[in-house]
Amino acid sequence: MIVLKGSDSAAVDRLWDPPASRGLRACLNPTSKYKAAAEVLDRYLTVRSNGGLNQMRTGIADMVAVARIMNATLVIPQLDKRSFWQDSSTFPDIFDELHFITSLKDDVKIVKELPKDLQAIPHARKHFTSWSSLGYYEEMAHIWNDFQVVHAPKSDSRLANNDLPLDVQRLRCRALYEALRFSPPIESFGKKLVERLRSRGEKYIALHLRYEKDMLSFTGCTYGLTKIESEELRIMRENTNHWKVKKINSSEQRMEGLCPLTPGEVGIFLEALGYPSSTVIYIAAGEIYGGESHLQELRSRFPNIVSKEALATEEELRPFAAHATQTAALDYIISVESDVFVPSHSGNMARVVEGHRRFLGHRKTINPDRKGLVELFDKLENGEVNEDSLPELVQQMHRNRQGGPRKRKGAASGIKGRARFKTEESFYQNPYPECICRSK
Repeated sequence: MIVLKGSDSAAVDRLWDPPASRGLRACLNPTSKYKAAAEVLDRYLTVRSNGGLNQMRTGIADMVAVARIMNATLVIPQLDKRSFWQDSSTFPDIFDELHFITSLKDDVKIVKELPKDLQAIPHARKHFTSWSSLGYYEEMAHIWNDFQVVHAPKSDSRLANNDLPLDVQRLRCRALYEALRFSPPIESFGKKLVERLRSRGEKYIALHLRYEKDMLSFTGCTYGLTKIESEELRIMRENTNHWKVKKINSSEQRMEGLCPLTPGEVGIFLEALGYPSSTVIYIAAGEIYGGESHLQELRSRFPNIVSKEALATEEELRPFAAHATQTAALDYIISVESDVFVPSHSGNMARVVEGHRRFLGHRKTINPDRKGLVELFDKLENGEVNEDSLPELVQQMHRNRQGGPRKRKGAASGIKGRARFKTEESFYQNPYPECICRSK
């Protein structure tokens, strides 16, 4: 067990302090140049949102802006029912549909369904290019010369992260942070779970522990697993057709920081940061691979681990239990409202929660330097690093990784062409400076 020398209650209190936001505030209002939604011509944009909850949410926010740019009526998007989660939830099951329509009425016209007289006519099916500019969609407007209805079979990452007009960026923020409110049952129950967490202790950490079967199989990460578990993940990856990469070197993945931290590694990390063993930790995740056998590595250091199942009765959870997207929405609410958010791996939820917390005043989000931590942990195991020096090394490594204000990171150096877009920091991970500005 790591013991912090010289630690006291004041030092522990500081662990919960949010980073200084230097007079910054959320900015959503349109500029003086922005005009209310124009009289929409007889054009309709239909969308099938793809991916999990947060991939769909950011995709829908993008398509709101695309409909505005193309001067089209947006039909309430269809949600993904064919992905890994096989969730049958519809838009109004997850989101407050009426609020979505009315809150954006000055930006874009939104209807619940395509008019009946247009359902049988030929539609254009258009895969809009990822990370596209304003000019791209303005050029796409020619499609209305031949079709009244355009269907977009994918919605994720359809707009560029950068170099878009300020009003387009703020519309994306209004869509994501205000219009895409969760449905009343989810919103109400999520807030109730937060209240129950608070009753266990004044503060809590929301840990997005991406140690689930699909994530480990997809990334090829088997560190700390048995041979039987590793083989099970390999077979799953082989049998999942849309996962293109089949042969993965697990050791290389881990050393590059591409693997989620294990529950045991998360425990060492949080302990080295100085969080006491009494800290309440909410697990914002699906079923942990290996169950308690792996979770015990974290619980041995932090026994106050809490899940949805510990906060609610089986009867309360029943309406959401068969819908992975709805339970993910509950996790999202609890994560955004937490005192500290820690993701064990980068992914859609980790990025979007971080962005939302930045938007709400730069609430504390600690992003583990997985590559640096893995190197430290291996040195610790090999006796190259003294356990007493680990806290100082970990804290120094994460001094500037706690969600403080900074501008969005651009593309990695040396990468050219469209490949550079993949290396940019997502707009939804850090909407500064477009949707966060300095108070006057």
